[in-house]
Amino acid sequence: MPIPKSKNVLAAIRQVSAKLSFAALIATTCTVAAQDVAPSPEPAAAQEKPAESTPVAPAVTGTPVAAETPAAPSLPQEVDENYSLLGEFVGTVTVSEGKQEPIGLQIRPIGNNKFDALQYAGGLPGQELYKPELLKLAGMRSGDFVILSGGPWAIFVEKDHCLLVSREGNRIGRLERVVRTSPTLGAEPPKDAIVLFDGKNTDQFVTANMTEDGLLMQGADIKPMLNDFNLHVEFRLPYMPSKDDQERGNSGLYLQSRYEMQVLDSFAQEPKFNGCGSIYRYKAPDLNMCLPPLQWQTYDIVFTAPRWAADGTKIRNATVTSWLNGVKVQDNVSLENKTGAGKPEEPVLLPTKIQDHKDQVRFRNIWAIDRGLSAGEFPVTAKVPAEKEAEVAKQESQSKETEPKAEEAQPEKQPEKQVDKQLDAPKSE
Repeated sequence: MPIPKSKNVLAAIRQVSAKLSFAALIATTCTVAAQDVAPSPEPAAAQEKPAESTPVAPAVTGTPVAAETPAAPSLPQEVDENYSLLGEFVGTVTVSEGKQEPIGLQIRPIGNNKFDALQYAGGLPGQELYKPELLKLAGMRSGDFVILSGGPWAIFVEKDHCLLVSREGNRIGRLERVVRTSPTLGAEPPKDAIVLFDGKNTDQFVTANMTEDGLLMQGADIKPMLNDFNLHVEFRLPYMPSKDDQERGNSGLYLQSRYEMQVLDSFAQEPKFNGCGSIYRYKAPDLNMCLPPLQWQTYDIVFTAPRWAADGTKIRNATVTSWLNGVKVQDNVSLENKTGAGKPEEPVLLPTKIQDHKDQVRFRNIWAIDRGLSAGEFPVTAKVPAEKEAEVAKQESQSKETEPKAEEAQPEKQPEKQVDKQLDAPKSE
């Protein structure tokens, strides 16, 4: 039974209650969500902090990825009917009379028409008002919507929005679906970059395979041997609702075959030391910026190799900084040793690899900057489409035309000091 969109919500709640009491609904849909949030078993605790950002004109230094409000998503051939309910939602909830608070919601299917979700205070991870306070929710599909519970209100999730309903049956909030994209998605390689994969061939790999539509398959060894480098990678996770944890869209980027930057479907999960954006089993990401599966995402990595003495002793650790979907999640982390199943550390250069974990992860637009040969700003923000630039120019022109003209015989003023406007563009490390 689809939930009505506005003033008939109370009647709908009563209809649901006639079939199954609200208390029974809570008991059947939130056994997981009612549990306390358990800490991740990570050896180095990640610091949860809101990204420094503005909600418009995103940049890769901590700005939220750009949000758009789309129509209900169409279903690709490889998904089921639950995929249309997977995603991100933002809006406000009335917590007391006259007081509203922003919240964000991420929801994912976990098989057999079951769903789990995370509710965030302030908005979604990476957004300006985001707070690391989260609440675990769980629910079941009912017809073409999902009822989530486990918190102070019930949430009715539909394809394009969510309705929040109090225990008394009053509507107290509405969340809208958003689709966010990385500001570095589609970034063009600088002139001195090494183009590793552009969909034409796999010449820059020792072992690699392409799909018929020009995507790189998981399991590929990069041919150039890179020491200190910047790496841009775009990846797409498969939709695997019946799998969980390390069996759900697993791959990774093995820097010099030793240090793994995890690729995994960690959407709607807490930051973990083996989740997407982590330095695998070494350090969790500062926040989980993983987007939904089947959506193109970006990894931007700045890696500096360790330094060695002539006798083979290490004199300086490797360091790594990374951005997941344009938001910094690892900041100049010192790597004391190899991570996960990486090769042992030694003063020998090894290839960087894209891990094959047998899951159908796909890659495109891969390029690297060898910092021993070239320099420049990194990460690189994708170019604004020409039509959008034209629209901005038109708005500025119209704004100038409507400005009031200065009155005559005004006393001459001293010129004000010019202040450059800093664009939300990537900053070099």
